[in-house]
Amino acid sequence: MTASTIDTSSAATKLSDLPPEGRAALRAGVVGNWIDNIHVFLPLTALAPAMLVLAGPAVTASTAALVVVAMLFGRPLGGLVFGRLADRLGRTRTTRIAVGGTAACALAIAAMPTYEVLGGWTIVGILVLRFLGGIFVAGQYSAAIPLAMEWSTPRRRGLMSGMILSMAPWAQASIAFAVTGLLIVIGPEAYATWGWRVLFVIGALLSVGLLIYYGRQVTDAPVFHRQTRAAAQKPGTRRPGLADVLTGRWAPTFWQVFLLMTGLWLLTNSTVLLLTERLGTDTGFSATNVSLTMGIASVAQAIAMACAGHLSTYLGRRNLFLLWGLATTLFAPVIWWFAVTSSALGQAVVFAALLQVITVAAYGPVSAYLSERFPTEIRSTGYGMAYSFSLILPALYPFYLPLVETMLGRHGSVMALVGLGGVLLVLGAILGPKLSPRDISHDIDVVAANTAAHPE
Repeated sequence: MTASTIDTSSAATKLSDLPPEGRAALRAGVVGNWIDNIHVFLPLTALAPAMLVLAGPAVTASTAALVVVAMLFGRPLGGLVFGRLADRLGRTRTTRIAVGGTAACALAIAAMPTYEVLGGWTIVGILVLRFLGGIFVAGQYSAAIPLAMEWSTPRRRGLMSGMILSMAPWAQASIAFAVTGLLIVIGPEAYATWGWRVLFVIGALLSVGLLIYYGRQVTDAPVFHRQTRAAAQKPGTRRPGLADVLTGRWAPTFWQVFLLMTGLWLLTNSTVLLLTERLGTDTGFSATNVSLTMGIASVAQAIAMACAGHLSTYLGRRNLFLLWGLATTLFAPVIWWFAVTSSALGQAVVFAALLQVITVAAYGPVSAYLSERFPTEIRSTGYGMAYSFSLILPALYPFYLPLVETMLGRHGSVMALVGLGGVLLVLGAILGPKLSPRDISHDIDVVAANTAAHPE
């Protein structure tokens, strides 16, 4: 399919002109990604005060890290499997399957017996459920986010991308404030015994509500139906698959966005996961104060991320990534050091918020960017694989970070990861297309076709 054969009439469509199911898809994309990330980040903050009850007296910081990493390892498989399903069965149907699986995993964790009952099998069970949950979570964003981008008008894709991905820090903030509130209201002992289970039940119920909404309100976008009709008119034509993304027609696109996303995932692990851990171990702050600090920082990140997505419509996608990547490389390592060495809570809050604004807020245009790089026939597969496969190497940090610490020290090792993330973000942006304001003002398949034919 070439740009000349694609209907571009949707380029002039206003958001208010979208049919009800289109507006529903955009709302579901935003709220759904908030719920998705509730499940992603629950263990990071919600399980930390209860790890002694769940993992026993031998619990270590590495145990908590593995609970987080277990879901990260499941996501590449989910991105591949559900991405392919979404391209074949439709985005909406695939999203419903993924959302239902996510809810089931969260409920199973909420019902998990303590260490006193099962011993070491408790933490093993949680790790298995987190891995399965990662598969379903990846399925949700591999289908639902491309669906939202396909319904978005060209001049609103950046804004919608920023709003959708800003739900990740809003989810972090929601969990952080919820944990803080429960610790204050019921106390640490009751929280470790049963309080954390309430949060997982709430997460499951949110997913059930989302499942019902998708079933009643959301349908696939016209661009997907258009591609399906075109494929039906060519019986016997081979459908694109995994090999086409990794080594075939779309391989240059995949590996370029893989590099860019690897940089962003390094920044995520350094400035979200590791920052949360080090604020608790290196500053002497209580669990309540750590939750409060990360909650405020997440709010700042969410606002900046939404703005970054919209700003990319006016600066161009590449320029936005270059701007954030250079700021990260030059300033973020020093800001990280100030955040984890602060002795005053107020200072830690300011530096943590500033750190997240100049690093992971760069995710703002990512949903639009990845969706614009792959055509409809392979969009969910490309999106899911690029977003999920790129997190594998960064997710292994519990294994390689101790080795780096022996050379660069406790703080220097993480500062190096932050700087490396910025460098990879810059390099990935340079290797990709400009996607200037003029380039992205077209139908999403026109943009994908043009960047494939003319990468610069």
